[in-house]
Amino acid sequence: MELSTGAILQIASLVIGALFIVTAFFSSFYTVKQQRRAIIERFGKYVRTSRPGPHFKWPFIENIAGNPDLRVLQLDLKVQTKSQDNVFVDAHVSVQYSILENHVEDAFYKLSDPVKQITSYVFDAVRAEVPNHTLDKVFDQKDEIAGVVKNRLTEAMRQYGYEILTALVTDIDPDAKVKAAMNEINAAQRLQVAATAKAEADKTLKVTNARAEKEAMELHGQGVAAQRAAIVQGLRESVEAFQHAVPGATPADAMELVALTQYMDMMKELGGKGNAKVILLPSGPSGLSDLRGQITQAFISANETHGVRPTAFAPESVAQREDSPEAPAQQ
Repeated sequence: MELSTGAILQIASLVIGALFIVTAFFSSFYTVKQQRRAIIERFGKYVRTSRPGPHFKWPFIENIAGNPDLRVLQLDLKVQTKSQDNVFVDAHVSVQYSILENHVEDAFYKLSDPVKQITSYVFDAVRAEVPNHTLDKVFDQKDEIAGVVKNRLTEAMRQYGYEILTALVTDIDPDAKVKAAMNEINAAQRLQVAATAKAEADKTLKVTNARAEKEAMELHGQGVAAQRAAIVQGLRESVEAFQHAVPGATPADAMELVALTQYMDMMKELGGKGNAKVILLPSGPSGLSDLRGQITQAFISANETHGVRPTAFAPESVAQREDSPEAPAQQ
């Protein structure tokens, strides 16, 4: 049986109506996610803001205009500016911001592009603050510059429903040539400090060595003086003992005996050493007498030159005996 045109139109109307009702029913319910809000408009006019969870709206009359995000967002920027000493640098700035929960409508309707707005304020703040400092101060005062950026952004963006949580200057990047020059200056300063430290160390070492050498020489001199004093004391005691043992003997006689004894000891010591060099000295009694005479004459000449009278150990008695008229009688 064929359907008439009216029946077909009636069926089509029922289907369209059913679809309309189903569509209207399902479009009446919506869900808002956590940390989100739903801006509801009715015929283009703001009506309400829906919080997270399921909600109902009038179909075809009300619509969701937007879903602002209340989470903390971060914006990373690179601002090129110039320091007080005319060095171009790239300041890397990170801004963390969020929408104030009680001003979602202002954040949604007052700013068409909040990212561009924040970017403009950051560029303005950085380019106004960095030129007040030299390059070295910019590195040292990054926190102060970040504080200035945050304060300016906070004052400007709060009226639009945005809260500036932090503003960080994460890096200061000057030109490559400037960085190379700074590295060279730093290296030169460190080399200078190292050279100064090395010079001070060398000075300390030399002063310590000089003091040690001075003390060693003083101790050596004291030792030599003590040794000579002991030798003199020993010779004096030997002469006195010789004169006491041999009545009528003079100090010159004792000195001759001491010289002969030391000479024989020296010859014995030289002969006992395997690496001793050859030394030609008179070894007979007549040679020893000549050697004694030369030493005696040397003592007499030295005493006359310096105007010193012969000591008890100088062979003064021998010279007087040889020059006196009674010398042949004594001999």
